[in-house]
Amino acid sequence: MTKGKATLIGFTAVLMWSLLALFTIGSTPVPPLLLNAICFGIGGLIGLVWTARQGFGVLRGVSWKVYAFGTIGLFGYHFLYFTAFRLSPTAETGLIAYLWPLFIVLLSGLLPGERLRAPHVIGAVIAFAGAAVIVLGRAEDGTGSALGLALAFVCALTWAGYSVISRRLGEVPTESVTVFCLATAALSVAAHLALEDTVWPESPLGWAAVLALGIGPVGAAFFTWDIGMKRGDIQLLGVASYAAPLLSTLALVVAGITNPTWAIALAAVLIAGGAALAAKASAKKDQ
Repeated sequence: MTKGKATLIGFTAVLMWSLLALFTIGSTPVPPLLLNAICFGIGGLIGLVWTARQGFGVLRGVSWKVYAFGTIGLFGYHFLYFTAFRLSPTAETGLIAYLWPLFIVLLSGLLPGERLRAPHVIGAVIAFAGAAVIVLGRAEDGTGSALGLALAFVCALTWAGYSVISRRLGEVPTESVTVFCLATAALSVAAHLALEDTVWPESPLGWAAVLALGIGPVGAAFFTWDIGMKRGDIQLLGVASYAAPLLSTLALVVAGITNPTWAIALAAVLIAGGAALAAKASAKKDQ
């Protein structure tokens, strides 16, 4: 698989994550940890079908340390994310949580064989400004807390660290994500039973939203992201990830949930410009 193809596959995860907000709204009133458990369970089933093609023996060759790392990454990120928004349901929390693409770009410079160029950093900062326009423009009334903001920061570091370290595990088959998903689903069930009341979807449309989440944004996306992180252009993917909040907002506009604004147009220009700058830098790097 070429680097360019792996990068494109990795970007499909960003496209799927852009539907996360729309499907999450549709899944109301299912509490977040129960939703996490259901979706990662579906994602794990998808992984089992994927793994069956190669044979389940491929999973036996993976160290338990890798399985622990992957499970902590997936479960830890989502647990921190949900907890941060419970404590501080504000736009500022969302903006801090969206620092993870910038952290991926910066941390990628520590990887063997990777060279961090100034345009990558500048492009990531410009794209982050675009994400800020989107997130702050969707601000809702809410009371923030210092702990919630701190957890959002740790959440961003967790996903960036998971993504960058995945690069160091390039020899580990992507099929291992199957175990990550199933273990995350099991931990989410335990956390749900301890912390939440059980509430199921109230309509067929709600169940459809939950199924769509498990198939895409909280399922297949983690497999394609793994391929992108291990074999693609990690710096370009980091900057391009800022397309997620923009595309998410556009999906809400199409669905009639959010009104179109000039802020969306400005964000599109900033995010596209930042990604183009990073892509140009990556092209020079490859040459």
